[in-house]
Amino acid sequence: MNDIGSAKNNLDTPALWVDLDALERNIAALAAHFTKAGVGWRPHTKGVKTPAIVHKMLKGGAFGVTCAKVSEAEVLAAAGIGDILIANQIVTPHKIVRLVNLRPQADVKVLVDDVDNASAIGAAANAKGVVVGVLIEVNTGMERSGVAPGEATLALAKHIASTPGIRLMGLQTWEGHNLSHTDPSTKQAGIVNSIGQLLDSVQLCRDHGLAIEIVSAGGSGTYAVTPFIKGVTEIEAGGAVFCDMMYQEWGVALEPALFLRATVTSRPAPDRIILDCGFKTMTRGFASPKLLGVDGVKSVVLSAEHGIVSLSQANTTLKIGDGVDLIPGYSDGTVFAHDVIYGVRNGQIEAAWPVLGRGKFQ
Repeated sequence: MNDIGSAKNNLDTPALWVDLDALERNIAALAAHFTKAGVGWRPHTKGVKTPAIVHKMLKGGAFGVTCAKVSEAEVLAAAGIGDILIANQIVTPHKIVRLVNLRPQADVKVLVDDVDNASAIGAAANAKGVVVGVLIEVNTGMERSGVAPGEATLALAKHIASTPGIRLMGLQTWEGHNLSHTDPSTKQAGIVNSIGQLLDSVQLCRDHGLAIEIVSAGGSGTYAVTPFIKGVTEIEAGGAVFCDMMYQEWGVALEPALFLRATVTSRPAPDRIILDCGFKTMTRGFASPKLLGVDGVKSVVLSAEHGIVSLSQANTTLKIGDGVDLIPGYSDGTVFAHDVIYGVRNGQIEAAWPVLGRGKFQ
């Protein structure tokens, strides 16, 4: 970490870095947005994976965090983060044991959508002498995981409420299928419909005497709509703090804050630039990365080890060995590939943060 104090342009490449001023402004803007909506902010950290940045989000207005894996929750708890929702099903015996063993260290909660899974978590927690908070994941159109809204949700809620070792805390959904709508009014209508199904299920549970404290939904792609639907208590948007190209396509109106520093390694033609960053450093299959400071870019294509930049006209300004910066296509598929994220302010490296959540897939 001997780069701290040196210029960002001196980093060996490829190197992932954040603009600290932009990151902090994004965090402040999101916190203010959710405060205005009257909901809590529980950012999803599956694409952030860096406890130092998560702590910035908590200091900036988040009250807790979301993650996707037990291993991620273990990293967060070890970093002193106490309120954690694992927005996923934890089903194997090994992972359930790890989940309940984590409970004395943090207020860890988990999603369920199955009676037997809920019973297994309850039995393990009861044997450990702890109680694990449980949220029911409701499928409101994503067609991924989750129980059907309405009576199926109620039946599972009743089972959880009567199972020792677990406590029914709320309902959750992810209305992410609505991100495919390019028309804003269609997208909004779809989000409202999805959250309506969730809220109807919440009311059904309450009508049967079940306490529903948490109504969790919303991601970075729906943060403009979901928090303003009355009845939602918390929003899980997290990746928006980076505002990469994919999140921009999904309507995130913040500042790009995450960048990849790369080096020109070849100039085989006046209309082609080769960089030392392929899909092993940035994901492909989502939005394309954006090369900054170069006019006439037609495309940036990633092979395994190379970034292939095609230009609309000849440009000989960039030479072999020159450094450039790109906005990654999708931070969720970029951060996990790196050991370190550098924090940069005014062109100088202020921090070098280990990406402690990388490789945490279990």
